[in-house]
Amino acid sequence: MARRNHDDDLLMEDELTAAFLGDDDLATAADEPVGDDSMGPAVSDWDDEEPVPGQLAVDVYETKDKLVVKARTAGVNKNDLDVSISDNTLSVRGTLSAGNEDDVENYFVQECYWGEFSRSIALPVPVKEEEIEAMLKDGVLTISFAKVKQDTVKKIEVL
Repeated sequence: MARRNHDDDLLMEDELTAAFLGDDDLATAADEPVGDDSMGPAVSDWDDEEPVPGQLAVDVYETKDKLVVKARTAGVNKNDLDVSISDNTLSVRGTLSAGNEDDVENYFVQECYWGEFSRSIALPVPVKEEEIEAMLKDGVLTISFAKVKQDTVKKIEVL
């Protein structure tokens, strides 16, 4: 068990480790290499992985008559967007091109996502699939659906 150091009343590093690991875990923790696979893939392994499409962030809300889906798609040409609906599920796919960067020798920071993206959303309310409007303006894709009118509550007689 952990004990306090009498000199400065703080836990020593080994004692702190023992306080968080059980006595059985302490012996094995010291023997494990730092780059163990349990910590996730090593940085050198990342280069070998297949690229995964990015997921498009969306806002979904409703008004009295419409269901609206908005997505920030700045830098995407409308010809590079594929928007479809099937069985009340909206799918948006596209490609965000970084342009021609053949002359780049070294990145110092690369945080922007470039490449394919997609998103499928099960729509939360029934919509009229024949009454859909999609508009790309100022880097925002807005898709509006006319909602199916829900009848008022209908009383059901129990037999």
